[in-house]
Amino acid sequence: MRIFGRRSEVVPSPNIWYHADVYERENQVQDVDDEIWAHLADVAPWSGGDVVDVGCGTGFHLPRFAATARSVVGVEPHPPLVRRARERVEGLPSVTVLRGTAQRLPLPESSVDVVHARTAYFFGPGCEPGLREVDRVLRPGGVLVIVDLDTGVAPYGDWMLADLPRYRAAEVDAFFAEEGFTCRRITTRWSFPDRRVLEAVLRIEFSPMVASRAVVDTLRLNRQGARSLELPVGYRVLLRRKPVGLLRASEPLTGHGTLAEP
Repeated sequence: MRIFGRRSEVVPSPNIWYHADVYERENQVQDVDDEIWAHLADVAPWSGGDVVDVGCGTGFHLPRFAATARSVVGVEPHPPLVRRARERVEGLPSVTVLRGTAQRLPLPESSVDVVHARTAYFFGPGCEPGLREVDRVLRPGGVLVIVDLDTGVAPYGDWMLADLPRYRAAEVDAFFAEEGFTCRRITTRWSFPDRRVLEAVLRIEFSPMVASRAVVDTLRLNRQGARSLELPVGYRVLLRRKPVGLLRASEPLTGHGTLAEP
């Protein structure tokens, strides 16, 4: 993305690409009170609908959608993660995992109701091709919901800015506002079972120097002898609904259309 000083069809995500097992633990400790999920269920209900998770990684969120959705498609560009996601959802007939990118979703036009992207691709200026592609695959009235970290919430946001000095949160917020998104800021609670997991997670998210600082800061936030180590982490939940009446809706994904396989 341009805000990170580069443009590419696929920008590697070193945390999950190279440390998938640790990232799995990170997913498990995030938002332990389900604050984000509760908000998504309210603003982008997926029960009975067709859902796409863009940048699904190892497919951590796919079973959650599949519990009530009619169909779920995970789209992921990195082949090792595609394989892991497929293994995760084996036995869930309503879920498909496809290799693809946000700019070239392997889906028919007007075929889905909800597009979900969590800390993947849609980081601000430079993601316009992906936004156009989402508009192509959404049905009229469908929703794109982007869940991204909020650098305005300390201390996690401070650590992010220390590693991303060129990041300008105000410019990112302005970009999404101009693109027609609403924004809801949610502060969640991460809960680590012990220091070992805390250190492992923070060291795949930050540079060595910032990660060391983050470990110390987190330990200071928690009383000695606590059963778990907790950390407040802020998110921005961005939402845009496709206008109704502009395009003809196609048939549902289930049993219709063609999904491109790698």
